[in-house]
Amino acid sequence: MKFKYLLILLVLLLVGITSKTKAQDETERIVYYQMEPLDDSLFVKIQEEMFIDPPDPKAEIIVDLRDPNNQTLTIKGALYPLLAFSPETRAKIVAYPFKLDLQNNITYSSVFTSVFQKMKFKKVLQPPTKTQISSSLAYINPYLELFGGERFGIPIKKDIGLSFGLGTPYSGPLETGFIEANFHLLGFKVGLFSNIDAFTTFREVNNFNNLYAAQGVQVGYVVPFGNFFEIGYQKVTKEYSPEKVNQILQQNGLAELNYYPKIMQGSYVNWEFRYPVRVFGATRGKFYVAKYMNEWHFGYMGRELSLAGSTFDLRIDAMPSSPDRNPQYVLDLTVQKILESWGFSAFSLGPAVIFTRTSTGGFGVTSMFLNLRIKVGTSL
Repeated sequence: MKFKYLLILLVLLLVGITSKTKAQDETERIVYYQMEPLDDSLFVKIQEEMFIDPPDPKAEIIVDLRDPNNQTLTIKGALYPLLAFSPETRAKIVAYPFKLDLQNNITYSSVFTSVFQKMKFKKVLQPPTKTQISSSLAYINPYLELFGGERFGIPIKKDIGLSFGLGTPYSGPLETGFIEANFHLLGFKVGLFSNIDAFTTFREVNNFNNLYAAQGVQVGYVVPFGNFFEIGYQKVTKEYSPEKVNQILQQNGLAELNYYPKIMQGSYVNWEFRYPVRVFGATRGKFYVAKYMNEWHFGYMGRELSLAGSTFDLRIDAMPSSPDRNPQYVLDLTVQKILESWGFSAFSLGPAVIFTRTSTGGFGVTSMFLNLRIKVGTSL
């Protein structure tokens, strides 16, 4: 009986301590924090006032208000006094709602809970940028990715420019040697594509389900009234010889399991329906459904997502149907802030994986490699 009363007393004591701690947390002012990069306009404004050119909308900004006589901001490692900013900007910095408290007490449970406590879900979805919803400017893209993803787009003059790509927009690591270059004008594009064989020769195990591009031309058009629908046409102008096709089938196919690569032949009508959206403050992102080379694709692509103080890129592509290949699923996750100085926001590095049927007949990983994303310039 005494044990029962002792247990009740202990529970009440713990509840009291927890309530007191919560009350203190609600009333205590956070005076040492990192600003979660979820407000691009404010981050750019802060850097412009310190003449940081070009400003980085995903810069690491740490605010230290602990000493009333020496309040500072650290922007990517450089220290600035808070009083150097305009009164309006200072007020926005102090009242910024998305803060990562850098003074949290560390406990034995912190390793399990701290990441979740840092997550801010208030800005999960936001409208896209003006560039992303423009049918003639959406090609402008400062991100060059080693495997697949959106094309790297360079504007010559607003709606006139060039784009380049390694892999198809939907391919994974070491899946194809497809490369392309395009010229853009008012939503139209015309370009060439070819193949680099070296990309598909690295894997010694499970080296199948690949795509071989040969050489050809392509055209495309983004339908006006928003960057939502793109239609294109590809024509192979120089196909592989029969001897080369047989070599590819022998080296990159498993006839006994009906595993075959895709070798481009003839022509293809392609289309993509996408919905540009910003997830977790991403500077560029979209959900999409597409038909490309007679293969269906569904997925999401996002650049510079911000969560729990981390900045990362995420790409998920599902290819559930193909007339030639097995269904496969691509996952790309690359993390920013791995280098110093200008490389802080320029590079993103992480694993890229393809899931599909393996040589044993089961479902598993057939290709895994480090993917690299380079951002040319520090702002869109």
